[in-house]
Amino acid sequence: MPALPDEAARRPASAALTVGESREAEVLRRILARVPASAAAVLGAGDDAAVLSAGDGRVVITTDLMIEGPDFRLAWSSPRDLARKACASNLADVAAMGATPTGITVALALPGETEVSWVEELAEGFAEGLADMAPGCGVIGGDLSTSEQLTIAITAFGDLGGGDAVLRSGAKAGDVLALSGPAGRSGAGLSLLYSLARNARGEALAEGIAALRARGEAVAAVIDWHVAPTIDASLGLAARAAGATAMMDVSDGLLLDAARLARASGVQLEIETSWLSSDVAAVEAALGAAVPGLAGEERRARATELVVVGGEDHGLLAAFPAGTTLPDGFRAIGRVHPLPDGSEPSVKVDGEPRDARGWDPYAWDFSSSDSSTGLAS
Repeated sequence: MPALPDEAARRPASAALTVGESREAEVLRRILARVPASAAAVLGAGDDAAVLSAGDGRVVITTDLMIEGPDFRLAWSSPRDLARKACASNLADVAAMGATPTGITVALALPGETEVSWVEELAEGFAEGLADMAPGCGVIGGDLSTSEQLTIAITAFGDLGGGDAVLRSGAKAGDVLALSGPAGRSGAGLSLLYSLARNARGEALAEGIAALRARGEAVAAVIDWHVAPTIDASLGLAARAAGATAMMDVSDGLLLDAARLARASGVQLEIETSWLSSDVAAVEAALGAAVPGLAGEERRARATELVVVGGEDHGLLAAFPAGTTLPDGFRAIGRVHPLPDGSEPSVKVDGEPRDARGWDPYAWDFSSSDSSTGLAS
């Protein structure tokens, strides 16, 4: 629907068209023109509801909410970045069950002054993200509403293809603990961005981020991974085929999510940071370039902690029987042990017990720019 005549007359010729002027039907038309259809859809977007083929009758379903402020900042995330982040967080949850993503719904609550071109770029980001991370998965519907705070809500669906879901509760003593994707990159990127946000706003913050990126590939890599992580959703199916006994998405930090897997399986997990040396080195290089005055020993300790507790990398943490050839994309990071008599499920890091620490939105102090206030222990 075009802008109403009185609204169009009030808008200067050079001003960008907003969603408030375009209205719902036109914004929706522009979104659907840019996002892919689902290969598994019997009936896609356009009716009251979509219809997906359900394979053997079981459907994997997950949902995730991204709210401006606690989950992202427009100061350092483009619309394409936000779409890719939303894709990664939801597709990883489907993959963690050993399923293939088949479709997503996208619900947006947008301030009325949001430019239509911004929404179009967001839709293009969804198209790119789905094509890169889960080919064949498409947008099957969604909703639009208005809000003072930008909100993106995704529901993702997956197909088990006749197999059983891989749960968090199946890890056995003697299993190898393995991880796909990087660890600590997103947390490192967030920590650098927030260090700037403490003292800069608006144009000064944008200039600071540009200058930070210019300090080298190591710095740009961790910032890019935070604002727009990329996963391979097929790794969940590969892990299931290789005999994974337990699996989950690492969204809230390796230590916190490992503790959840330990509790669900009733085991003790041990993580070896020496097996995460490439992750520590990548984060340490970023910190070294971004914070030149940080002493070597302190830099290594901070990098190691970010690898262990930093969230939003969206790799898959999985347990495999001893002797299993790990699927491409996974590397061993630890072991599964039986519970000592009278003890509770727990995680050790380099042989030392650790409290479950990681991202918790309810621990976040929104009056502070210190990202560490969002880490719960």
